[in-house]
Parts: sequence; C-alpha cells; structure tokens
Amino acid sequence: MRYVQLRAFHYVAISGGFSRAAEALFLTQPAISDQVRKLEEEYDILLFNRRNKQVTLTQQGEELLKITHRLFDVESQALELLTESRALRSGQLRIVADAAHHVIPALERFKARYPGVQIVLRAGNSQSVLNSLHAYDADLGVLGEIPGGRDFVTLTLNATPIIGFARAGHPTAARGKMTLAEFARYPLVLREQGSKTRQRLEERAAEEGVTLVPAIEAEGREAVREIVGSGAGVGFVSSAEFGADPRFVPIEIDTPPMLMEEALVCLRERSNAKLVTAFFEVAEQGIGG
Repeated sequence: MRYVQLRAFHYVAISGGFSRAAEALFLTQPAISDQVRKLEEEYDILLFNRRNKQVTLTQQGEELLKITHRLFDVESQALELLTESRALRSGQLRIVADAAHHVIPALERFKARYPGVQIVLRAGNSQSVLNSLHAYDADLGVLGEIPGGRDFVTLTLNATPIIGFARAGHPTAARGKMTLAEFARYPLVLREQGSKTRQRLEERAAEEGVTLVPAIEAEGREAVREIVGSGAGVGFVSSAEFGADPRFVPIEIDTPPMLMEEALVCLRERSNAKLVTAFFEVAEQGIGG
C-alpha cells in the first residue's frame, strides 16, 4: 500500500468520480484509475462500484474513507503546525451554523485579529451541521443543542427560551402569553424535521397532551419568518433569535422554559487545528462580555 494509492482513492471518493479526482490532483484520469486498481488488486478488495459510468463506494470503501479522512486531516494539521504563522495569515475556516447571528460577534473579533483568514459561513439545521462536521465539509459548527458523546469539543455560547411570534395585528399578537394548547388552535408555521426547535416544542407538547400540527412546514428560520410575516400563521424561535423586526410581536409560552443552547462545536480529532483553536479562543473571550 502506497501513499499515492490512498490519496487517489480518497479523492475519487470525495470528488465523486475519477475525472474530478484527476482534476483536483492535477493528474490524468488513467493515472488515478491505475492507482486505485493497484490498491484493490493488492488487497483483493472492491472499493468502488462502477456501473453506467457512475462511481459509488462499496461498504469496504465507506470504511476506508473514514480512515483516509482522518489520515489526510492529520496531514493537514501537520502542515498547519509547520506553517502555523502562514495558516493564521492566509488560511480558510469553514463554519456551518443553524443560526449565524450567534457567532457573528466572535467572527468580527476573529477577523480583526486574523484579517488574512478567509471565512466561509453556511447555513443549516442541527442535523446538517453535524453531518457536515462528520464529513469534514466544515471545521466548526454552531447548533442549538450540545451533542452528546465524546466525539466533539464544545463551547456553550448562550441559552435562551423558545417563544412564539406572530405578525403585528394577528389575533394572537395581543395575547402576550399562551399555552401550547392555545397555540395549537391557530395555523402553525414550523421548521423542517431535524430542527431542534421543533423537536423541543413537539416533545413538550406531547408531555402536555397537545399535538402541534403544522399548517406550513418551512425549511430554514428565515423562511418561517417570512411566512409568519405574511400573516399565514404563528411561528416559534428562541428569544435570542427573535430580533427587533417591527413586523413581529413576541408571545411567551406558558410552560416551564424550553431553553435552546447555542454551542460552538468541532470534532475532537480536529480540535488542535490551528485555526479551530484560534477561533475557540476568540469565542470564549467574548462570553459574558
């Protein structure tokens, strides 16, 4: 087994094909195919299914990809260590967040300290944040619930209760406070499955014998806001995410507080990466400030 063979396999797997892998590695497609073929022949194993010009990983290929992800990430960390000053001058930090505004203050401080680092910020729900971290598509995540287990390093940014909200002038807008049973009498605009806000609401509603049926299911927090803003129903959000939009009126939920924690997270095996460590330090300095 040679390094070049593992590298060829890894890039075919993450790129989705031999041609794309060849482009990424500045090699020819026959060279990439030859390296993967030699790896499969040497160990008498099939790593890719090749049907109708489509390339998919076999089960053994999936398992090997988990290992090569770690292998090449460690290689990247070694490079960062050897060139750490360069990484903090001109590296790239990828963040995926379920609510970007929780991390904006840390981003501002980080950019002021490390102006040469490129920040790539994407949106997603809690499940897609975790998926991106596990797939090495992101360096850091921001999500509404601290994940269990020992796979992650976490930093709690804040914790605020879930509230309802409606458009000014909506029948619920003057209520100020409502039970979940009362909310259920109105058209509800709920987040997609996988949203921790929705999960918390449905769990508490079930405890109280209430069923929350969405009149409209919307993907993403901004979609919920715009639909509620049209007057189509009542939505839910953590109080930290409510903002100061004059179109909306907050409605307290008459139940013990359902706190939504927002945490900065990364895979434990990536926690020593120079840019990840630097961002955690900057974020921690701002808590409570």
